Amino acid sequence: MADDDALLFAEEDDPATQVVRSKEKFSKPWKVMIVDDEPEVHTITRLALSGFRFEDRDLEFLSAYSGEKAKALLAEHPDTALVFLDVVMETENAGLDVVRHVRNTLGNTMTRIILRTGQPGQAPERQVILEYDINDYKTKTEFTSRKLFTSVVAGLRAYADLEIIEQNRNGLEQIISASASIFKVQSMERFVQGVLTQLVSLLKLSSNAFCCGSGRFARDNGADRLRILAGIGGYTDYSGRLIEEALPQNILDDIHAATASGKDIFADDHIVLFFLSGGGAGNVIYVDGTRDLSVFDKDLLRIFCSNVAIAFDNITLATELERTQKEVVERIGALAETRSEETGNHVRRVAEYCYMLARAAGLDENEAQTLKEAAPMHDIGKVGIPDSILNKPEKLTREEFEVMKDHSSIGRRLLSGSSSRLLDVSAIIAHEHHERYDGKGYPRGLKGKEINIFGRITAIADVFDALGSPRCYKPEWSIDEVFAYMEEQRGKQFDPDLIDLFLARKEEIMEIRESFKDHPATRGELEN
Repeated sequence: MADDDALLFAEEDDPATQVVRSKEKFSKPWKVMIVDDEPEVHTITRLALSGFRFEDRDLEFLSAYSGEKAKALLAEHPDTALVFLDVVMETENAGLDVVRHVRNTLGNTMTRIILRTGQPGQAPERQVILEYDINDYKTKTEFTSRKLFTSVVAGLRAYADLEIIEQNRNGLEQIISASASIFKVQSMERFVQGVLTQLVSLLKLSSNAFCCGSGRFARDNGADRLRILAGIGGYTDYSGRLIEEALPQNILDDIHAATASGKDIFADDHIVLFFLSGGGAGNVIYVDGTRDLSVFDKDLLRIFCSNVAIAFDNITLATELERTQKEVVERIGALAETRSEETGNHVRRVAEYCYMLARAAGLDENEAQTLKEAAPMHDIGKVGIPDSILNKPEKLTREEFEVMKDHSSIGRRLLSGSSSRLLDVSAIIAHEHHERYDGKGYPRGLKGKEINIFGRITAIADVFDALGSPRCYKPEWSIDEVFAYMEEQRGKQFDPDLIDLFLARKEEIMEIRESFKDHPATRGELEN
């Protein structure tokens, strides 16, 4: 190499693995790894790239002096953007082994790899390009500082494009995941995280962002206080917190200014986007470490927020509908209990016992939650039973008991035929919670696993709570008497496996009893 463009190599005092970090700005630096067993190559590469910036980001250099050290360093720094990789180091094919390790073992397809070799005969260019997933091939004799600059820009540009694609993919996955579970309150957080990921990747903004709002999801005891709905990057763990408790004063000032004026704020190092949902709730998206945005970029952000507001409304409405449905089911179930002079806390305790036992039995969270929400309707059929039988203090006659047994079938008729999963499960519970494992129950005399697991679980929860509570026809049993009866009915009235799981959780059971114990005011409140 003959001109000023040629790379000159100099001695380096300490060949140990080192990290040289340029002064950090708002955006994190690009990680560039130099893998070569010649210390001079590391020194001159850093010198040639000193002061280099791409898309307003500095370089952070990582150095490894063997293929094995490179593998370890790449595993530690999977976000390395660019690797200059020597072929011949501790072995003739050490560099090629590193390529295979990165792509196949680590599964890293993002990092751009530029192969550099001083012995091209050891790794012919055509063969290496075809057989290995590398992005460029250079001999050390042709690698001038000008070509080094060109290679770095090309490599970082390709890596940046892949980052955007990956961020968009992650954002879409989060939004799709939220959409698939749209009827869950927690889907809002996943949806917002997906929105933020899409937003920052759309315009190559910082990955530190959060969204806060004053709507139904963000309210604190009904007051319109801004709460963080979700965050990404440095704000990931802020979800659910009031902004006054989570954020520094300078950020709070900007958020309050945006909400008061209804206008966006575009500062040198952050942006604050304000938008209203259809219900009039104010929402703010905050992104720090931003770059200069064009008029087109700002308009794009405003359009983006407008569409996000529509999605917020749809999720809010869906969740409110679900919440209302659950509340109606619980209140109707409690109302049915008051007809037999029982308290509404009976249905709450039964619901909690059902959820506990369902999870212990291996039902997934969705099914256990559905059972918990449906359990309050187990005795809804009592609305069709005459008060004279329902509240009779003496033992029922054979004819009266036959009438009483009909409440299971009445409950099924009231609840069946709905497209709602919640009401469908409620119908199963109402119909089967008086079946017995030994086949001596009613209304159909089902036996063993013929009884739906929802019915088998609710039977245990209902009987346990009924025995431990006073009724018009009996006094309250002691807790020891109740547990003894439950154990004695193993394999008779109750599923043996389920009753074992239930009895193994006496501490949890007693906590539920204490949390939802009956109070004299409960019945009066429901009747009013």
